[in-house]
Amino acid sequence: MGVPKRKVSKARQGERRAHLAIGAPPLVECDHCHELKRAHHVCPTCGYYNGREAVSVEPATPGEGQR
Repeated sequence: MGVPKRKVSKARQGERRAHLAIGAPPLVECDHCHELKRAHHVCPTCGYYNGREAVSVEPATPGEGQR
């Protein structure tokens, strides 16, 4: 079993983890409403996925959720 012979310094540890940063998810254009959405996900704006309505989305009324 592999066991480290010496302690890994913070600099070397940082060099190894330099490529582990999380980037922004790739966005694609919705075929129905042409808004940006995540690939292979239901559009949060119109509720369509793969050319059909998957989720019914109600229009937000102004002032909803505000006191």
